[in-house]
Amino acid sequence: MKNVVLLGSTGSIGRSTVKVAEDLPDQIRLLGFAAGNNSELLLEQTRKHKPAVISINDPAKAAELRAALGTSCEVYSGNEGLLKLATLPAADIVLIAIVGTAGLQPALAAIRAGKDIAVASKEILVMAGEIVMNEARKHGVRVLAVDSEHSAIFQCLDGKPGSSVRKLWLTASGGPFRDKIAWPKEKFSEITVERALKHPSWVMGQKVTIDSATLFNKGLEMIEARWLFDIEMARVGVVVHPQSIVHSMVEFVDGSLIAQLSTPDMCLPIQYALTYPERAASDRVQTNFPKLGMLTFEEPDVERFPALELARRTGEIGGTLPAVLNAANEVAVEAFVNRKINFPQITETVRRTMNAHKVVLHPTLEQILEADSWARHTTVI
Repeated sequence: MKNVVLLGSTGSIGRSTVKVAEDLPDQIRLLGFAAGNNSELLLEQTRKHKPAVISINDPAKAAELRAALGTSCEVYSGNEGLLKLATLPAADIVLIAIVGTAGLQPALAAIRAGKDIAVASKEILVMAGEIVMNEARKHGVRVLAVDSEHSAIFQCLDGKPGSSVRKLWLTASGGPFRDKIAWPKEKFSEITVERALKHPSWVMGQKVTIDSATLFNKGLEMIEARWLFDIEMARVGVVVHPQSIVHSMVEFVDGSLIAQLSTPDMCLPIQYALTYPERAASDRVQTNFPKLGMLTFEEPDVERFPALELARRTGEIGGTLPAVLNAANEVAVEAFVNRKINFPQITETVRRTMNAHKVVLHPTLEQILEADSWARHTTVI
């Protein structure tokens, strides 16, 4: 039985994690939940799964939950609550599915408390991959991937050393604007928020869906892969695969390629992370190859989607620059969603902020957080 703490229980990854736990009641126990602001769903989850501890961002909502739940579980709030949950003595693994930078401190706290972590929040490794992975090695804990692409690479590597790898290939659906005939670069300024939120393969949160439309999502994943698998950026590539069946591939030095394939469903990589190193039986994901018909691949169009090259440059330079790229992108996406800028201006805004930043190499956590704050205040819309 794995005792799991779930940070971000009411988001899309959190809800999928709850489904996985419900599928495997003899193998997974949900020990703690943390949510942002959705107190109604958090209350429903708590009454159903009876965790020992819960937390919500707003102290006022925490008080309401205490009143509703009585003494059946402990209720915390804010950053204190996240840290309390991340270091629960009975926890075996902490799954971090909080959007934004709020998951970084709980991730480090969990590692230092000797807990394995499962990472669904890209920001943790994008911003502080060097620190997080060094801490994980120091404390002898695992950092397990929940992103479908990184889970696929982890499964394909199967413990093989980095010296055996020629290249890691992250697959990208290409997003809703992959078709260059229907969506030439000249039409990108006409893209609406509603159209950008219609992803062809995955159902995800708003921020991640917009990032998938710009391909910033894949750029962030490249940086994440660099740290997660201890491999330089030159050996991390992207290939567009519209069917989203091949979740990623590893090309080995002898020319062999190993891929992980399945019908798109986030429950699969979540389940693998929570049950690792075992594989639990599940009928949730079914893949029918004759029905699929064909799998296709193509080069990403970096002229229409320059976010990929921005991310590659960011990963090569490293230091505080990934934190700046991440923060500037968050600000720009929010501005796009609020209709303050158009679609191409998301990438241009990030580029401008990156060019204005003075990079600190091998930064401390404090310097990373300072760079994040600097970018949020400097990014001009």
